[in-house]
This record gives sequence, structure tokens and C-alpha cells, in this order.
Amino acid sequence: MSLNLEQYVSEFSAQNINGEHLLQLDGSKLKALGMTSSQDRAIIKKKLKEMKASLEKARKAQEKMEKQREKLRKKEQEQLQRKSKKTEKSSSDATEGTNEQ
Repeated sequence: MSLNLEQYVSEFSAQNINGEHLLQLDGSKLKALGMTSSQDRAIIKKKLKEMKASLEKARKAQEKMEKQREKLRKKEQEQLQRKSKKTEKSSSDATEGTNEQ
């Protein structure tokens, strides 16, 4: 509707075309849905291309964030292990010092 193509809404609805299905449409599928105007198909295909690019960009950003979180989690884990080892070593040293006295 925002593309001024509301004449196709009823057919898209009747065919259960949702966002996921919409992204899978190409020129021939649009034609099969009753979109006979090549201009209208071009408008839809251009918008779909923009949407796919936007989704891909968002997916990559999400993957990057997940990698950063995983890296941070590993770093925190390593710091905890080092701290634990230091604590074990210092308590071990203290025990040895007590035993020597």
C-alpha cells in the first residue's frame, strides 16, 4: 500500500503472501499473482531487493554482536580462572608457610 499498489492486496492476501513469502517472489511469481504491469513488478522487485539488503545487513550486525558477546564471555571466564589459580596458589603458599613453622 505504501508503494501505491493496493490493487494487489486482495490477491496477495488470498494467496497468503506474508513477509517471508514476499521475499521469495520474483518477476514470474509476481506475474502469476496477477501483477501484469511490468512497472508495478519493477517497483516491487526494487523494494524487495532493498529489503533483502537491509535484512542481510541486520543479520550480519547480529552475528557480529554475538561474536563480541562470546569473546567477552570467554575473556571473563579466563579472568575467573586466573583469579582462581592465584587464590589457590596463595592459599597453598600460606599452608606451606604454616607447615614449615
